[in-house]
Amino acid sequence: MARILAKNTIKKRTVDDMQSLGIYKKEYRDLIEIYVDIYHDYLVARRDFEESGRKYETETAAGNPKKSAIVDSIEKLRKDLLAYSDRLGLSPKSSESISAESNNKSTLASVLSKLE
Repeated sequence: MARILAKNTIKKRTVDDMQSLGIYKKEYRDLIEIYVDIYHDYLVARRDFEESGRKYETETAAGNPKKSAIVDSIEKLRKDLLAYSDRLGLSPKSSESISAESNNKSTLASVLSKLE
């Protein structure tokens, strides 16, 4: 299993990615911290799941199968990770909308400048 990335590494990569996309602002630092925590927790949960033999189900006291707690945690962390990556502009979907917004602004600015 691959080693778990340190939180500092995740943060640096996130900031670097946002800067290369031209969307980083220092005001996002709190959201970035939450994203880093979620991402790190997700990696730890995935490692634990792999090390525990990838058990998807456990049995209830009545003997019925149910989703294991680690699988449930991984699913919730994955959803949170996707939501925060969207907010930070790091997913393909959010990246498209950000680039569309910036294109619209530049078009509007060019039209307005012609009116003057």
